[in-house]
Amino acid sequence: MSDGSLSQDEIDALLQGGDMNMGAPSGGGADGLSKQEIADFTAIINELLPSQAQNLSNMVGDTVEMSSPVVSVVGRDELVSGLADEIVEVRLNFQDDISGNHSYLIGPDVALTIAGLMMGQQEVELNEAALSAIEEAANTLAGSAATTFGEKSGKSVMTSPGETKKTPSGLISFPEDPIVKLSYQTKIDGKEPAEFIEIFAVNLVKDILGGDELSELGSFDNMAGLDSGNMGQNSGMGQNSGMGQMGGMGQMGGMGQMGGMGQMGGMGQMGGMGQMGGMGQMGGYGSGQQTPNVQSLQFPNLNPQAVSGEQGNIGLLMDVYMEMTVELGRTKKLIKEILGMGEGTIIELDKLAGEPVDILVNHKLIAKGEVVVIDENFGVRVTEIVSPIDRVDSLG
Repeated sequence: MSDGSLSQDEIDALLQGGDMNMGAPSGGGADGLSKQEIADFTAIINELLPSQAQNLSNMVGDTVEMSSPVVSVVGRDELVSGLADEIVEVRLNFQDDISGNHSYLIGPDVALTIAGLMMGQQEVELNEAALSAIEEAANTLAGSAATTFGEKSGKSVMTSPGETKKTPSGLISFPEDPIVKLSYQTKIDGKEPAEFIEIFAVNLVKDILGGDELSELGSFDNMAGLDSGNMGQNSGMGQNSGMGQMGGMGQMGGMGQMGGMGQMGGMGQMGGMGQMGGMGQMGGYGSGQQTPNVQSLQFPNLNPQAVSGEQGNIGLLMDVYMEMTVELGRTKKLIKEILGMGEGTIIELDKLAGEPVDILVNHKLIAKGEVVVIDENFGVRVTEIVSPIDRVDSLG
């Protein structure tokens, strides 16, 4: 039972202007997200959700349903306490104009389900091949998310190379605290619903929202306190001869009575948008010499064209070089055998003569082909594009 005194945590919360609910971070300020930022980020994720579910459906070959996520700002200890003892962590950070830490945290049962469906096997273990399958699925989801985040922020967003491991939940490699947590209820056809967790660094979410007009403006409620005592007696704007008596910027409590503009109907008494009094003596607009012809502005309907936007983003990548290699075969040798090699040593590979060779892009298998000779150079004729399941099988 408390003796009525405040704990150090409660004192710190009061000094930082937060509440005294110690069960979770306050969510606002420099260390968290405001309610408006959480609402804006949730809206972006909900917009992204249908394509994410479809991408995952294509990967596993079954219908996948993902519920709208619960977005919260949590401390590291609170995050870990809600996880299974062991999890699969897929760390896929974002980089380029917007960068920050980002991971998927997947329970063992969900991880085995996804890996088994991708590999076409009923029972699998969380070995290297299964983890590679899970990472490939996560890569697809993160790539789609990066495209959406780039469109929303107006900046370039890319994913970094992935790192996937099975680990005790207390050892997740996520340095930030607090953490933005997204919790989805995910259901794969014929399977029990399960929780799917995605975590972001707070600064990453703020960067994503930085280019979004909703986040910059917040809500009208947040604008209500812009008492421009700070903007008020601005020497450059107060007695500005070219703009009349613009002293009114000092009472910008919210753009309310735009006196000088002649009571502009829709913007005149705009409920709490302040007294912008100054625009008053603006060269005849407020002096009664001439009344301007004010008309309502008609905005056209906005019909998003998601496809064209995606094509435009893809177009930015078309001139990027990627390393393509053709692999004739592989083998394993003992160190003593490697040290004993010399001129004339024959190395037997794991492929039969005439068997298709592997075509890799950035060390990822994408196709198979047959070796040909073009003039005096070797070449390869593509005979097969490798499916995701075959790509995973090749890692086993």
